[in-house]
Amino acid sequence: VQLQASGGGLVQAGDSLRLSCAASGRTFSSYGMGWFRQAPGKEREFVSSIRGSGGATYYAESVKGRFTISRDNAKNTVYLQMNSLRPEDTAVYYCARSPQYYSGNYSPSRMDYWGRGTQVTVSS
Repeated sequence: VQLQASGGGLVQAGDSLRLSCAASGRTFSSYGMGWFRQAPGKEREFVSSIRGSGGATYYAESVKGRFTISRDNAKNTVYLQMNSLRPEDTAVYYCARSPQYYSGNYSPSRMDYWGRGTQVTVSS
C-alpha cells in the first residue's frame, strides 16, 4: 500500500486548503483513514479520521468545526478540507491507514501505512 499526500502550501491566517491523499490497493474502503500532523519540535498528533465506508468521522478538539475529512472510495482518496486556518495549524500533515475499519482517536503507533507528509504553513 502506498499513500501520497498533496495539497499543502503557504497561506495566511483565515485561509483554506484542501489536502488529498491517494492510496494504492484494491481494498481501500475496508480501512479507516486518518490525518496526523507534526509541528517542529513536537510529537506527531492526531487530527482526524474517517470510517472505511465514509460517513463516521472523528476530530481532534483543536480542529473541530474548522476541518472536514471525507473520502471518495471510487478514487481511493481521502481529503482534509481545512478552513479558518491558524498559525498554530502549521505542521507537516500526514495521511495514514488504520488496520481497522472504524474511525476514532487514532494513535500514530497503531497505523499500519503512512504517506509522505505535505507541509502546511499558516502565516499570521
